[in-house]
Amino acid sequence: MEDLILNFGLDNSALGHLTSFVQFGFITGTFVFAMLTIADRFLPSNVFFTCAVLGALFNLGLLWESNSFYSIISFRFLTGFFLAGIYPVGMKIASDYFDKGLGKSLGFLVGALVLGTAFPHLLKSITGTISWELVIILTSSIALLGGLLMLLFVPLGPHSQKSSGFKFSAFLRVFDKKEFRQAAFGYFGHMWELYAFWAFVPLLIASYNSMHNLTTVNTSLWSFSIIAIGGVSCVGSGMLTQKYGTKKVASYALTISGLCCLLCPFVFSVSHPSILISFLLLWSMAVIADSPLFSTLVAQNAPVQFKGTALTIVNCIGFAITIVSIQLLTYLSSITNSIFIFIILAIGPVFGLVKLWR
Repeated sequence: MEDLILNFGLDNSALGHLTSFVQFGFITGTFVFAMLTIADRFLPSNVFFTCAVLGALFNLGLLWESNSFYSIISFRFLTGFFLAGIYPVGMKIASDYFDKGLGKSLGFLVGALVLGTAFPHLLKSITGTISWELVIILTSSIALLGGLLMLLFVPLGPHSQKSSGFKFSAFLRVFDKKEFRQAAFGYFGHMWELYAFWAFVPLLIASYNSMHNLTTVNTSLWSFSIIAIGGVSCVGSGMLTQKYGTKKVASYALTISGLCCLLCPFVFSVSHPSILISFLLLWSMAVIADSPLFSTLVAQNAPVQFKGTALTIVNCIGFAITIVSIQLLTYLSSITNSIFIFIILAIGPVFGLVKLWR
């Protein structure tokens, strides 16, 4: 993000926009995909491959030397748009293969998503000289490889049920069931916190260094470690559902992450980097552990023939919520240096828990 801002002479406020326009593109894409019931009408592996190719190409658009702020956010928007054919479609494919043990399988799938989210931070931290252009090229290349592997090696799952045809109202009708609404609202509360936390992890570490006059905390390396450890917690939470149940494990994770939101300012006041890093690692594990579990509850309570559409529209609304929280934090961080602004992230977990158990 910082390299893009420096290279193209963007304003510092562009940080929130560069993240939010990916989310906005994803929201638009998932809304279109849900309306057209694409994930249920076409072979999911083909949809995944096509969107992986297009998303990777638009990601490479960042390398255009004549980029302006508007062209960059356009490329970010289009990249996000075609991610709509990857993330929810990937969960649809997993649900087509696993009837029982879906929470465990989605734990591995979302764990992979988390590692992918953290990967660019690792690339940047490997050496101090790696160029931002190479990061873009490598991430696009890996996206292409992932799409190709899906196309060649993942046929239609045994529990797949093709939609009977295009039904415009399908993406609204999935909310008719009470249990589906509970799972969806829990997911929405979780999403208020998740992507805002991920987007601001580097800023949190940099702010801590500045607050305590430290240079020992490597922002890129620790950003990777903090985000990536969430992949482990996704797998762990998926395993725990087999013993304790999906809803209960999701609730515990949401409660812990909500408490972390409230404790954040007080931890930052302690001048011990090891305490900060330990706290952020715990927060990161809790903030994502419930994600595959909510998706499991959504898939289990959706009509079978519109499972892909249900996952897609819930993703659409959830990521729309992330734009609000990211932009709100971006605005607040521009008018104050107070770390207390991150307490507002607790709104999401509280809302999610109330709706989940009502």
